[in-house]
Amino acid sequence: MSHLSIQALKKRYDGKQVLHGVDVEIEHGQFVVIVGPSGCGKSTLLRMIAGLESITEGVISIEGEEINDLDPADRGCAMVFQNYALYPHMTVRENMAYPLKIARMAKDEREKRVAEAAAMLDLTALLDRRPAQLSGGQRQRVAMGRALVREPRVFLFDEPLSNLDAKLRVTMRIEIKRLHRRLKATSIFVTHDQTEAMTLADTMIVMNGGNVEQVGTPLSIYREPASTFVASFLGAPAMNLMPARANEKALVLQHLPQLAIALDRHPVADGDAVTFGIRPEDIVVSPPGPTGHPARIDLIEELGGSRIAYCSLGNQEVAVMLPKGGDHREGETVHLSFPARSVHLFDIKTGLRLAQGATEPGRARMSLVTA
Repeated sequence: MSHLSIQALKKRYDGKQVLHGVDVEIEHGQFVVIVGPSGCGKSTLLRMIAGLESITEGVISIEGEEINDLDPADRGCAMVFQNYALYPHMTVRENMAYPLKIARMAKDEREKRVAEAAAMLDLTALLDRRPAQLSGGQRQRVAMGRALVREPRVFLFDEPLSNLDAKLRVTMRIEIKRLHRRLKATSIFVTHDQTEAMTLADTMIVMNGGNVEQVGTPLSIYREPASTFVASFLGAPAMNLMPARANEKALVLQHLPQLAIALDRHPVADGDAVTFGIRPEDIVVSPPGPTGHPARIDLIEELGGSRIAYCSLGNQEVAVMLPKGGDHREGETVHLSFPARSVHLFDIKTGLRLAQGATEPGRARMSLVTA
C-alpha cells in the first residue's frame, strides 16, 4: 500500500476545470517534486492534499485513510510556504513552538521538540531572535523547523525557495536534501524551477495544463521524455525539436531537406510526419570535413562551466553545447552531426513519444545520411 494515494483527482473553479483527473501513488519516505509552468495546477494539487482547497472529485488517502473531509490540522501534513509566514512579534523559539502550543502539547515536550529541530537546522543560536533579525535563508529554516516539530506524516513544500537569491537557493537545496535523508519522511515539493526538481527529487511529476504529463526519476524523464512538452520543459537550453517526414529510406528534416536520418526498424511509415528531437549536449560539433552539416554560429552564451552556441542550420535555429577547451566564435561555421543513439521521435499531432526500435527502449537504431 502506498503512503499517499491520489485517485482521479479533479478541481473546478466556477465551472472551469483546472485539474483533469490526477492519479499518483507516493511511497513512504519518497521525496517527490511536482514541477511545471505557472498555472499548470501544481500548487492547487498541493493545497488539496493539505486541505486548503476543496476537492471537486476524486480521493486522497494517507496510509490507507481517506482524508477528503478532514480538517487541515487533522491530516498529518505540515506545510512550508513560499513567504515563510512567520509571526514578526514572536522569537524563533516561539514561532517554532506555536503549532504545538495550539495543539495543547505539554510545555516540556514542546521545548524538547523545538530544541531537537533547532539543532538539526543549525538554529540553536538564533532561538531568541525575531524574524526581522534573520536573513532570508534563516527565516526559511525557521519555517521548516515549525513544520518539523509537528512530526507530520507528510511534508509539503510550496515553492519555498522562490524568494531567495541564486546562491542561497543552492545552499538551501542542499540543506533540504540532507534533512530529507536524515528524516526519511515523505515529502512533496512544488516548484517551477527544473534545476530544483532535478536535484531534489527521488520521483518527479511533470504537470501541464492540469494534467500529469510524466512520472519517473529525474534522469529517466530527462533521457526519455514522454512528450514534446516534457522534452522542451526540462533542459537548459531545451531539446531541439524539428519537424520531419519519413520517406522509404529515412526521415527528412523539413527545414533541411538535404539532411536525412536513416532509420532501421522504426515506428513511422512512408509519408508520416513526426517531430525529431535531440538535446544540445548530444550534438557533435566538428570542424569542416566530410561528416556532419555546416551551420553558422549566430550567438554564444557563456555559462562559465559550459558554452551554448545558437546555430543556423538551414532555416532552423539549433542550440548546441560546445566542447570544452574549444575556441569557437560567433560568425564561425562548424559542422554538426546527430549521433543515432541520441535521437528522439514524437508524434507531430499529439506530441507523444514514439516507441522506437527494439534493441534499446525508447530509441530507434539510426544512422546519419546526407542526401
